[in-house]
Amino acid sequence: MVRTPLTEEERDRGRALGRALRAARGSRSAAAVAQEAGISLDTLRKIERGAIAAPAFFTVAALARVLDLDLGALARTLMPDDSADRQTPLAG
Repeated sequence: MVRTPLTEEERDRGRALGRALRAARGSRSAAAVAQEAGISLDTLRKIERGAIAAPAFFTVAALARVLDLDLGALARTLMPDDSADRQTPLAG
């Protein structure tokens, strides 16, 4: 399966995600955060520097849990300003 190349906007959003996670990590070691989240240190480092611009949802969710970040708030900070027009509510 061939992945569609990411747009520049998607790469920018990935770098912003990395900066947000790095800021939330603060003085905690990357190794400790990665271990607690159940991911490799290499993966965390790649996410933080934006090399993995679109990490898997469950990876981001695990990091948000470990870093005590609200996943919804994190997503809203990374969404383009016009995305509210495109969102649809989840069926319940």
